[in-house]
Amino acid sequence: MMFWYDHDVSGWGWFTMTASMILFWALIITAAVLLFRALNRPHEHTHEYTRAPVAPTPEQILAQRLARGEIDEDEYGRRLSALHSGPAPGTP
Repeated sequence: MMFWYDHDVSGWGWFTMTASMILFWALIITAAVLLFRALNRPHEHTHEYTRAPVAPTPEQILAQRLARGEIDEDEYGRRLSALHSGPAPGTP
């Protein structure tokens, strides 16, 4: 005959098993939540941050000045045509 009552678990045994099972599942759920957040986070380290900022073109600067009201349309047209015509004669 087997001794079923020989390996009885005391009150502290039940408490230890219950606490360890709660701790185990809390760790599993925490790991799953952290993994889910890490996989769904947008990538912060892209190659765009390593490139140097692109300087605006002279045409873009003129367009910005026109939009801000620093120059009028006639001056914008003159300066834009001067940009497209190339350097002035006699300029090195």
